[in-house]
Amino acid sequence: MLQLELRAVLFCAAFLFAQAALADTATGGSPGANSGLQLDAIMADYWEFHLAADPIAATQAGLSSGNDRMPSVTPEELGRELNALAKFRARLRDLDQSTLDERVQVNAKLFAWVLDDSIRAHELNVARIPFNTFSGFYMNALTASNGVRMREVEDYEAYLARLADIPRYFAENLANMEQGAESGFVLPQIVIDGVLPTIRAQVKDDPEDSSFYEPFRTMSTALSDDEQRRLSALGRAVIADQVMPAFSRVAQYLDTEYPASETIGAEQRPDGKAYYAFAIKRYTTIPDLAADEIHEIGLAEVARIKTEMQAIIDELGFTGDFDAFAEYLRTGPQFYATSAEQLLQQVARIAKRIDYRMPGFFGLLPRQPYGIVPVPDEIAPNYTTGAYHSSPPGGDHGGEFWVNTFALDQRPLYELPALTLHEAVPGHHHQNAIAAEMQDVPAFRNDLYFSAFGEGWGLYAEKLGVEMGIYQTPFEHFGRLSYEMWRACRLVIDTGIHAKGWSRQQAIDFMSDNTSLSEGNIRAEIDRYISWPGQALAYKLGELRIWELRRRAEELLGKNFDLREFHDAILANGALPLEMLNEVVDRYIDSALESTE
Repeated sequence: MLQLELRAVLFCAAFLFAQAALADTATGGSPGANSGLQLDAIMADYWEFHLAADPIAATQAGLSSGNDRMPSVTPEELGRELNALAKFRARLRDLDQSTLDERVQVNAKLFAWVLDDSIRAHELNVARIPFNTFSGFYMNALTASNGVRMREVEDYEAYLARLADIPRYFAENLANMEQGAESGFVLPQIVIDGVLPTIRAQVKDDPEDSSFYEPFRTMSTALSDDEQRRLSALGRAVIADQVMPAFSRVAQYLDTEYPASETIGAEQRPDGKAYYAFAIKRYTTIPDLAADEIHEIGLAEVARIKTEMQAIIDELGFTGDFDAFAEYLRTGPQFYATSAEQLLQQVARIAKRIDYRMPGFFGLLPRQPYGIVPVPDEIAPNYTTGAYHSSPPGGDHGGEFWVNTFALDQRPLYELPALTLHEAVPGHHHQNAIAAEMQDVPAFRNDLYFSAFGEGWGLYAEKLGVEMGIYQTPFEHFGRLSYEMWRACRLVIDTGIHAKGWSRQQAIDFMSDNTSLSEGNIRAEIDRYISWPGQALAYKLGELRIWELRRRAEELLGKNFDLREFHDAILANGALPLEMLNEVVDRYIDSALESTE
């Protein structure tokens, strides 16, 4: 959905393509050498264009040249980008890829996929809706210091300049929203109501209470005391005089001027069917998958999982029906932490239990560690239960497993094993760290991300926890099934809302009837699906594909199937569209069969 989201992906791909291309294409007099060098040139030209266009992505890629700026999203800039993307795509299309070796063909296919996706996003002008409940332009501002290494005076001055650029950046995004208002391409009111508290919360009485002031709290020892005082004073001034007024202006616009929609479905917007079809393809990476087909897959999965959940209820000897058991779980005080520290300690114990079992299920383990971090207070009320953030390039910490400690009565302890398996290991941290540490591949593949692959792997990791012996009580097993049901319900609810005219209450009722998720979590999740069409489809469809590939490998390899080798094969190539993952597993099976002959 978010244009900025894809710009970051594109930029990282282009930059890292350019860094590594010679290693993969300079093959002397081989037939593919010329085509490989041409591909190299396309990537290098593309990188040069985007280096100036997307300073946030540049920072995330470890570059400092744009640390003093926010992106430009004016119609003129977006038009210039679309024109450039079309030219890069034409050059790639004219390239004779038949002479490229297998590894370089994968690079070309990935780049073509990302270009096509970005071009379609521009054609649909998705910049008219520049945020959702989970991410967007205001979140880009809130994370303006992420990946910025502040050691010298110049680093702090660049950060100050970036903060001073936030009003201009916000104004451009509001102008794009105005364009959406004129065309009827607007967010639903429920989404606006959800994000307004977070935006308003950035306006503080004291600028030192702002998260933007965080880099000035503990400053580099390379700076003199006088420089530290000068820079921190400038920080207070720019936050008070420019950053907080910019947030105030956004809050005012959303509250009093933005003509939010009372309808919630993507297909209810102008050209909505094309927009939702694009969202489905973007997030599932499966071409030509229809909303009706996804809806039916979801209903079948809901029925299957409901049967397994009822079996646990029967095992426990609970005499009430499913709704009564769900209410028991939602209200029983024994299922909830009484302090944030207790919740975090429980997560830490589970994480170390999983760490202990990892070598039995994976041949390759990453060097990069991860930590457990509470979701920042300012975004926690409207944030999801947990999330993962990779370590920035050259950063001073490992990956971050975010745990939401807000509203403890909405964070049941029996769901923590599934959450940890998904977000930390063997889920997102393991997958992302393996990708970041891949050797002898073009470096762009260390950083690419596709939702169906990454979220599908995370959901697969939750069920793998059964084989790993992580779930210790029937309640934890039920929590895992509730999480799986949650993702199955997403297939039904996302398509129900965006293609079948479901109401918000209809979606809430469906989730309540089929999961034990707390009421607060359910409302937050439904509003996320409303604001972010298609993304919720990635989890279950990706997981189903990975299990399908595993069953295929088990059947064809028989007693020679090695689960650790299969897992390493799935992750060894970094994130891929699901159709390309099929090809990877087919090659793994062929290689394994050859080795047994």
